[in-house]
Amino acid sequence: MAEAARLMGRRSVAGTILVAWVGALAWLAGREYRQRAGGPGSLEDVSRNIPPGSMFYQLSVGGSQLGFASTTLDTVPEGLVTDDRLIMAMPILGEIHRTQARAVSYLNRTLQLSHFEASLRGDAGTFTATGTVTEDSLSVEFGQDDRFERVQLPMDDQTIHQVSLPLRLPVGVRLESGAAWSINTFDPLSFQRRDVSVRVLAESTLIVPDSARFDSTAVRWVAARWDTVHAWKVQQRVGALSLDAWIDDYGVVVQANSPMGFEMSRTAFEIAYYNLGLGDEIDDSPGPGGDVIHRTAIGADATLSPTELAELSIRLGGADLSGFALGGGRQTLSGDTLTIRREAADDLRGGYRLPSADTLTPYLQAEPLIQSDDPRVQAQARQIVGRRPWAGQAARRLNEWVHREVQKQVTIGIPSALHVLSTLQGDCNEHTVVFVALARAIGLPARTAAGLVYVNGRFYYHAWPEVLLTEWVPVDPTFGQFPADAAHLRFTVGGLARHVELVRLIGRLTLDVVRAEE
Repeated sequence: MAEAARLMGRRSVAGTILVAWVGALAWLAGREYRQRAGGPGSLEDVSRNIPPGSMFYQLSVGGSQLGFASTTLDTVPEGLVTDDRLIMAMPILGEIHRTQARAVSYLNRTLQLSHFEASLRGDAGTFTATGTVTEDSLSVEFGQDDRFERVQLPMDDQTIHQVSLPLRLPVGVRLESGAAWSINTFDPLSFQRRDVSVRVLAESTLIVPDSARFDSTAVRWVAARWDTVHAWKVQQRVGALSLDAWIDDYGVVVQANSPMGFEMSRTAFEIAYYNLGLGDEIDDSPGPGGDVIHRTAIGADATLSPTELAELSIRLGGADLSGFALGGGRQTLSGDTLTIRREAADDLRGGYRLPSADTLTPYLQAEPLIQSDDPRVQAQARQIVGRRPWAGQAARRLNEWVHREVQKQVTIGIPSALHVLSTLQGDCNEHTVVFVALARAIGLPARTAAGLVYVNGRFYYHAWPEVLLTEWVPVDPTFGQFPADAAHLRFTVGGLARHVELVRLIGRLTLDVVRAEE
């Protein structure tokens, strides 16, 4: 049973990867239209010359198709409507998990967002979000089932929604190698503004399927005719995360690559949609087209007993580590070597009674998807910990309750504490958000963390909470560990949008065990 819990916790990396890719597709599958000749023009000129139509994409990794995507653009009297759709069939630990995402955005003639509707249907149900722009703010309602939240976010005429980014790029510049832009956008995943830099890297001619026919021998759709497309390679960077796409002279995406080896290729509808299939054939191998969890794991060069470790030193290599939260608390980074020291018993007591007197810390406040101010969350937290416990005692009780009561089950979707409290199931992301919400509800500072954890000879991507006792202490309700063992390597602190940063490590990061002390 303990090993089953460990394996279930590994599955959530697929959800993080999917969310990262859905966010990327809002840019990659969007259209960056421009006039074929005559150079850049005003926003109104660009919007008037955008032709309606649809494009279809095959999503694959290692030559195996895992998904279908489409983007459709229509012109309306008020401006433009973009409709982006995504279907994924992901092999995860012996099962196929199907997910569908859709985003419909309404833009005015100057390509500013007026409102949008989005949904993500996965194992946890259907998560929806709608947003409306006023003069100086964006009002967003999001959630699932009958549990919805509302947030009001500041906006100005210099900030654009990510979905309209591709449409804005041609304004004021020409597509040519070396051309670059920097644009301030609104990120719907993190509910924050983000600076996006875009650079044209190269130009070339690509060959894509123009139409399809059914091959009865291969029992699949294949290209009937081909077309040559003049294309530009464009790189988008948000912080240290980079995405590349080839676009044609009208800005339509031809090919794109996202982290972890995913590829998106423009093709005929039949090849993109019907070849995907939605059967139950399982490829549970660690190869490039096999199981998502096996494919993202990192092999260890030593056999560890993580629950017995007092200190672990790991040499990190192969990836850009800038921007990650590798130092602080139990972790020390010296050069390329990360050392993790497990807390002593005295560090776990917590030198204060709840609630914390530091009421201004953001780690006590409710935030989207961590609804610590909801009466249902507060009542459950008080029932678990009792009245005015010591901080360490409360953290231990919460950890035991979440581990015991929340069923370990794969969940690809957007984790919400209220939803988890209702269903009492999920993987490590769900365990983490409900723990953090319960902790904050009783005045215990808590935050989410993510990184790697060692299991049976390999390191897997994972999420867990941290609580503030004498210092920040990681706990793991998925595994039932208090504190978390020393083989938890923290890379990020913050919500799901920060977890997405882990994607840039996949396929690049290497780990070498330098020292393991019990």
